[in-house]
Amino acid sequence: MSTTDVQSTKAGATETLATTDMKLEVVVLPVSDVDRAKQFYGSLGWRVDRTPPGVVQLTPHGSACSVHFGPDLTAAAPGSGKEYLVVTDIEVTRDALTAAGVEVSPIFHIGPDGPVDGLDPERRSYFTQATFSDPDGNVWVLQEVTTRLPGRVEATETAFASTADLAAALRRAEAAHGEHEKRTGQRDEDWPDWYATYMAAEVAGTELPT
Repeated sequence: MSTTDVQSTKAGATETLATTDMKLEVVVLPVSDVDRAKQFYGSLGWRVDRTPPGVVQLTPHGSACSVHFGPDLTAAAPGSGKEYLVVTDIEVTRDALTAAGVEVSPIFHIGPDGPVDGLDPERRSYFTQATFSDPDGNVWVLQEVTTRLPGRVEATETAFASTADLAAALRRAEAAHGEHEKRTGQRDEDWPDWYATYMAAEVAGTELPT
């Protein structure tokens, strides 16, 4: 096979893979004490799933991806993991974690010169964060995201991971629609269509209606 043929084959394979679903299912965490880790993550309200012997799987509420840990799952050093958890309201989430006995860092946002204390002044997605660690030192970064970056989510898909996410999206749409009616000076009888357009655009990271 010529070099041109090889390149053409690879290009075709890449195009096929670009439209082939590969859903991230599990992240393996390196822990030193499986029972202690299971107790910790269970205290966060994460669901304990059925698994084969020697594997513990827990899933955060609203997540399509789970975590695995077990005695022989990874050679990585316990505590060397770092993962991100997306939340729609970082203040509410931090308060709930703290009430459950988890030590969470103060909320901070990413400024031009690095981390700055407090919420992002414009409450922009991806900018506001907080961190906590499990008993082994694996770090979890809480990241507040309400509007995805363009291209991050398929524009043809609109899905919400939980009723809480859906309710939060509806509240944001309601607030934005209120501003829309103020600008137009009249009641919008087609508000369900406006809500739907706004919520779909927010999920996909495309231009929001005004």
